[in-house]
Amino acid sequence: MTSREPDAMLVLEDGTTLRGKGFGAYGESFGEMVFNTGMTGYQETLTDPSYCGQIVAMTAPHIGNTGINDTDPESHRVWVSGYVIREPARLASSWRAQRSLEAELKAQGITGVAVAGTRALTMRLREHGAMRAAVSTVEDNPERLLERVLASPRMTGADLARIVTTPHPYTVSPPHGTKARYRVAAVDLGIKNATPRNMALRGMEVRVLPATVTAEEILATEPDGVFFSNGPGDPAAAGYAVAAMRGVLDVGVPIFGICFGSQILSRAIGLDTYKLRYGHRGINQPVMDLATGRVYITSHNHGFAAALPQGGMGGRVAPPYAGGSRGVVPPGVTAPFGTPYGAAAVTHVNLNDGVVEGIKLLDCPAFSVQYHPEAAPGPHDAVDLFDQFAALMDATR
Repeated sequence: MTSREPDAMLVLEDGTTLRGKGFGAYGESFGEMVFNTGMTGYQETLTDPSYCGQIVAMTAPHIGNTGINDTDPESHRVWVSGYVIREPARLASSWRAQRSLEAELKAQGITGVAVAGTRALTMRLREHGAMRAAVSTVEDNPERLLERVLASPRMTGADLARIVTTPHPYTVSPPHGTKARYRVAAVDLGIKNATPRNMALRGMEVRVLPATVTAEEILATEPDGVFFSNGPGDPAAAGYAVAAMRGVLDVGVPIFGICFGSQILSRAIGLDTYKLRYGHRGINQPVMDLATGRVYITSHNHGFAAALPQGGMGGRVAPPYAGGSRGVVPPGVTAPFGTPYGAAAVTHVNLNDGVVEGIKLLDCPAFSVQYHPEAAPGPHDAVDLFDQFAALMDATR
């Protein structure tokens, strides 16, 4: 950063205004303001399609130290709408770096701002929730910018999976010399490169399909298993994915879903979904496996979740868990509940706030988790979920 950088400001829909220096492309960007608590992995964050439509603030104070390379991106482009950091690195110090973070943001037209108040911003979002916002290097009147923020679309009701998905199917094969043991159809709702790569390493030949693929088109690939990926937006707006999920459930092909895919499974079996106040985004989320009591440190990126089921086999849905003591499992969450596909159970919960983090059907080969087993710069606690998927396919052959 130099004195030549333009003045910039960030305006939230509640009128909060933070001023700083432009970072990245000159211009304006609008989106939902969220924060990410990861100390590493900013390149993965920027290129994760799940961040489509969002302005992301990094809580780590120094961003850009290792620059940008062409090996680590999780997709073909940067998906964040805007970027907010406290202090950008002046130099990219890594033998793998091919250019600076700021050069990458400029090349891809992403407007950012460096502000001293990222801590205050994070606290504001925690207290009042994620909200619409704008970053601008061209507007100097916060009232005028606020008017356009209030006219911008909300995340609730946003159908973004069809925007970020692949336009054409493609295949990721096991490494040379590794025999393909399984054929997997992966529905791309915003998939990251690391996901099919992890499956391929386990002998899965992965056919990645567009988000709007039908159940008939999925089953036409003759898969041993079907994977529903992470992705952006409101799961209630992705009825096409819910319909595809139900079509696969009807024939009993094994299913594994993560993040957005977990929310799609929840809706397919009759649960509701709701918007979290400020979401889970980072690589330090504690999640308990209710079957074993083991606590995993996990990578998250989601703003919606499945509502807690209650009422035992009646399958009724509880309102969103409002919080409580950290590390306490909400009462009754371990009870099985009924679905159109037989009994199901919550398998994992977030120990910070009790949010549902995993669901398993007891009478059908399907399970999902709300977190990311493929996290590249983060914890590897959950990577064995791909092995569990393989075991599920073995069991149903």
